[in-house]
Formats: sequence, C-alpha cells, structure tokens
Amino acid sequence: MYTRYFGLAEKPFTIAPNPRYLYMSELHREALAHLLYGVSGEGCIILLTGDVGTGKTTACRCLIEQLPETTDIAIILNPKLSIPDLLKTICEELAIPVQEQYPSIKTYIDCLNTHLFKAHSKGRNTTLIIDEAQNLETESLEQLRLLTNLETNSHKLLQIVLIGQPELQQFIIDPKLLQLNQRITSRYHLGPLQPGDVHSYINHRLEVAGCDPRNKLFSKQAVQRIIKVSGGVPRLINTLCDRALLGAYAEGRDHVDLAILKRAAKEVATHPGKKQFDLKKLVFAVLIFVVTIWIPL
Repeated sequence: MYTRYFGLAEKPFTIAPNPRYLYMSELHREALAHLLYGVSGEGCIILLTGDVGTGKTTACRCLIEQLPETTDIAIILNPKLSIPDLLKTICEELAIPVQEQYPSIKTYIDCLNTHLFKAHSKGRNTTLIIDEAQNLETESLEQLRLLTNLETNSHKLLQIVLIGQPELQQFIIDPKLLQLNQRITSRYHLGPLQPGDVHSYINHRLEVAGCDPRNKLFSKQAVQRIIKVSGGVPRLINTLCDRALLGAYAEGRDHVDLAILKRAAKEVATHPGKKQFDLKKLVFAVLIFVVTIWIPL
C-alpha cells in the first residue's frame, strides 16, 4: 500500500525469512560461519539456537544458498512427528523411493543408507536441516543420532542441522541424550541485535527494497524508540517499522517521526504488563471483599 508512496519496489519489513534481506550483523556472520563450517567441514550435528524472531530461519536460508551444488538438502519445518513419519519425510525430501507398501523403520533406514552411499560415490554430500527442533521428542532425537552412524571409514554420510529456540539447549543436556550432545560438532546461540546495529538493520532493509539512501524515512528519535520497544529482535523491528510506515502514509508524511512510531508501538503491542496489573487488581479486590464479609462490624 505504501511502497509506491515512499519510492520502494517492495515492502521492506515483511516477516518472511527472505535471505536477500538478511542483515549480516556480527552475530549473524558468526552464526552463518558456524553453520557453514559444520556442514562443509564434515561435521556431524550442527546446532543453532536463538530467541523467537532473532533470524535463525533466515540465516539457515542464507546457508542453503551458499552450499555447493553438490549438496543434497532435506528440510523439515514441522518435526513434531513419530519416528516412522520422520524417516518417511526425510526419504521424501531426498526423493528416495521406498517400495514396500507398509515400510518399517528398518526399511526406511536401509533405503536411506543405500541412497547416502550412492550419493557419496558420486561426490555428493547430504544435509538434513530441521527447523523448530525444540519440538522433537527424545526418541526422535536419539533416532537422528543413530542416523549419524551412517558413514565410511573417513566420512560422515549425513550432516544434521538442528535449529531451535533456547529450550533446545536445555533439552539436549538431558543425560538420556548424552551421546547426541557429544556429537554436536558446532553450536551457536543467536541473540538479538545490539542497539548500534538496529539503525543499520533498518537502512539495510530499506535499501534492499529500493529506497534511495538519501531518504531518511525514520527519524533518530523514532529509531531510538524502536530499539527500546523491540529489544533488538528483528521480527519485532519489522512489525514496528511496517506499521509505522503505514501510519506515515495514512497521514501523508514523508517520514516516520517519534509520534507516529509511538502510535504504531501501541497498535502492535500485546501489553502483557497491563494484563498482569489488571489481574493483581482483581485479586486485591477479592481479598478486600472476603475480609469485609468475615470481619464482624
């Protein structure tokens, strides 16, 4: 709606994980470097964690674009599956034919093993990427560890990239997953942007969307408020900026000032603090009511 008004080719602040918009902060460069090293360095299991909206999936898409053409990739976006369904999905992603009408777990593993050896003989590598990995069951994680046993004398036939929220870090230190934890050859936790990166992040996305660098669509005061409200989380920054640009367009303004940004923040905020305050008032009122009833006049 506002793109043509501000001279943009497309909306710059969507929450879709488009690698073209990936702002390579120091944290994101380190995260991508860990992923690339883990995969190209013949790692076993590579772990990337981060808070919601910090750019894990976008960094992963960037990884996929940088992998050699000789890499076969299987991607699982919803891993909350039974072990047979998990193995079936891996085979489907890699286009591995399974002939049996009612295949067992062993059937899937045998087919996968045969495929991986053939791929290796042709000079191809295979990488399995699992997003939202914090949703995996303990048994499924153990099954993934067993898949890393597929190897030659000198080469792992399958690299596994686990991407998940911070609770995944706590999940894998369970003593039941000790062997899996020991096979993680590269791990990185992606945090929010530093305050000094937020302004560069906003400008980067605007320029990718076709904005003239001379056009300052956000005032310094507005950017400072974005830093405060978003806490440096890219997804929240995107939501705030998108709503603020829409507000500036509706008011016929040529940039987002502090007043517009404040209104945008109110419209997109969930106000968890306010709900907590209202609950406290309700509890207090109930206590007063009970005390009034039981204390004799």
